[in-house]
Amino acid sequence: MKVLKFGGTSVANAENIVKVGHIIKKESLKNQIVVVVSALHGVTDQLIQAAESASQNDANYLNIIKGLEERHLKLVKELIPVLEQSSWLSFVKKQFNTIEDLCNGIYALGEFTGRIKDKITSYGEFLSSNIIAARLQSEGLDVTWMNAAGCIITNSNFTHAKVDFDATEQNLKEFFHTHPHQVVIAPGFVARDGKGNPTTLGRGGSDYTASIIASAANAEELQIWTDVSGMMTADPRLVSTAKPISRISYAEAMELSHFGAKVLYPPTLQPVMAKNISLRIKNTFEPEAAGTLVCHHTEKADDEKQEFAVGISNMSRIALLTLEGSGMIGIPGISARLFKCLSNENINVILITQSSSEHSITVAISEKDIDNAQYAVHASFKDDLQLKRVEPLMIETGLAIVALVGENMKSKSGVSAKMFGCLGNNGINIRAIAQGSSEKNISIVIAEADVKKALNVMHEEFFESIIKQVHLYLCGTGNVGKKLIRQMYAQNEYLKENLLMNLRIAGVCNSRKMLFSEKGISEHELSLMHESGQEASAGKFAAEIISRNLRNSVFVDVTASPEVPEIYEELLKKSVNIIACNKIAASSSLEHYRHLKLTARNHSCKFFFETNVGAGLPVIGTINDLMRSGDQILSIQAVLSGTLNFVFNHYDGTRTFSEIVAQAQAEGYTEPDPRLDLAGTDVARKILILAREAGYALEFDDIENESFLPEECMHGNVEDFYSALSKHEDHFKMLLYNAKNNKKILKYVAEFSNGKAKVGLQHIAPESDLFHLYGKDNIVIFKTLRYSDQPLVVKGAGAGADVTASGVFADVVRSV
Repeated sequence: MKVLKFGGTSVANAENIVKVGHIIKKESLKNQIVVVVSALHGVTDQLIQAAESASQNDANYLNIIKGLEERHLKLVKELIPVLEQSSWLSFVKKQFNTIEDLCNGIYALGEFTGRIKDKITSYGEFLSSNIIAARLQSEGLDVTWMNAAGCIITNSNFTHAKVDFDATEQNLKEFFHTHPHQVVIAPGFVARDGKGNPTTLGRGGSDYTASIIASAANAEELQIWTDVSGMMTADPRLVSTAKPISRISYAEAMELSHFGAKVLYPPTLQPVMAKNISLRIKNTFEPEAAGTLVCHHTEKADDEKQEFAVGISNMSRIALLTLEGSGMIGIPGISARLFKCLSNENINVILITQSSSEHSITVAISEKDIDNAQYAVHASFKDDLQLKRVEPLMIETGLAIVALVGENMKSKSGVSAKMFGCLGNNGINIRAIAQGSSEKNISIVIAEADVKKALNVMHEEFFESIIKQVHLYLCGTGNVGKKLIRQMYAQNEYLKENLLMNLRIAGVCNSRKMLFSEKGISEHELSLMHESGQEASAGKFAAEIISRNLRNSVFVDVTASPEVPEIYEELLKKSVNIIACNKIAASSSLEHYRHLKLTARNHSCKFFFETNVGAGLPVIGTINDLMRSGDQILSIQAVLSGTLNFVFNHYDGTRTFSEIVAQAQAEGYTEPDPRLDLAGTDVARKILILAREAGYALEFDDIENESFLPEECMHGNVEDFYSALSKHEDHFKMLLYNAKNNKKILKYVAEFSNGKAKVGLQHIAPESDLFHLYGKDNIVIFKTLRYSDQPLVVKGAGAGADVTASGVFADVVRSV
């Protein structure tokens, strides 16, 4: 015989119950089976909600009951043949009439006791099991329904009743002897006391029901069917890389379930473990998946790696209670008094730790028990408190327990050190530690807010290949550099969880100072860089990167400096990836450009510079994709300067041209020297880079640049430049009015065609694709062999620190 239990999600609706039916049919061909089912998903909670509403004089309980009734009636109509539906529809209505009567009584009395709670909640399983049995009978299976509540006998501790195993086993054996059917369907969770009152086995008790039945019947195997493919190495809702556990011992499963593994209700293991009955956890929605086998022995095949830890579990909403005082030292019975007073209040102690000096003892309990615990302890130690032998109970909340579990940990040295080390390195403070002499479980108490981080860190350390550790060296802390740093700090947890990448800023350099840390530079350390950093230069920065020789190193240049690109080759030869926002290298001599790309290829590293053109827009990436797929770029027409587009979009003659340029610089759209933008140098570099990436051999001097700036503007410093702009305001107004008179607008356009490139100010007509560009937008129009009639257009924000930083960030992620 096998016993199969299906949980609430497995029987949530007609579609799922049909799946369950297929599993039952398949198993019943080979074995006599008992099927234990939960209530439909969410029904137990709604029954409790209805009763609680009634006890609070909230008439909404009637709506809740009506909704539940309609759900079950719909289920009957979907599962039972039409000719057989009438009796079952009447059956459902009768049960809900009884439920409504019970809630009416609660409403009148304003009282909702544990005894009534057990009676009301028992209807969920009673209904689901009967409907499923009727469905299987209608399909011709040899099925009978068993009232588990009539067989499983408990005490009268309502809502968490304790089973009388002797009486229960006798009842179950008698039932199976007198009902030799191929399939027995039974409700889980429900039982009765010696007086016949309905009781329940606690939330999650359907697993326990199945285990009790399996034990009484000496079943070959107990199967728990749920919505996950077995027990996992960690909670998959918190750890995206959690893996199924193929085999686990009873003791390990007990430890994991006790500390919060939701797949298994903790008491479930006891009955089957006593009879050495294997337990298998399976997925209703992936029935072919192996699931997890729970048994006494966990030896693996010779080709399987023997893991010393099997999983990590966690329990939330924990409080620590600490009793301490000089009067506790060497006094027998202190611990016993503490545990007894907590036990008298039915408070479960989850974890215990005590200092060897006996000066203090700390226990972990559920946060919901804090008030009762504090009252009980202070009452029990009243005299000791008055005489100052013990201090008032210290209570810490907002905590959680994380437990590393594995029977083989006792044979492996350094497990604790590994666990504490990885947590400490990630800034997770351990508040309490507990480990039994069996060494199956190392439990720690940490802040609730650190649970997700702790689980991921420990899972990485014990169950994964090491997450790729990326060491990033940033050159430049201006507008783009600052934005990039903020984006990296904000996004790092996402990268760890989703891309298995841990991004550390291992070095930062600007024109004055540089700072390094192999463990990663914090925001606080970065803010003190001007005080604690070393004297900097591009050469010194490169030398330090090379001397540190850290794996997965990435150098990011977000400067406009001509000195920084000079260190690229040296870094590439040491297999350091280069991400360049700086356009100088890619727009340098064709020979140097090609040499850098070849050097990167020869040393198996990356040289990316997507943000050289269009900030975060996928312009260079688009060219690369087209070229790799065998297309050919025939021509490019583009507005490539967010700065110039901003300037000419805002310059309407009401303000001076110099004022508009100053605004653009203030808002971060220009290079430090705006002449690089306005003189067309920057645009010329961009079209050169695009032409080169498209496979054309061009030098910078080959670009025809039709400058619109008067010659005087190109001399002197930036202050002189602005003075010259003001002086030549009439020139700029003339450019504007000439365009307006022709009903056109001014755009600074880059063009490449027939192997030649040029940049300059153009009059753009309304019908042009370049006309409708606003703010700092860029547009690039590609004509290719495949995109000849309808060009490929890339358009969007082409300037600004945020979008540029995001483009650099994307290159960093791609590079590793």
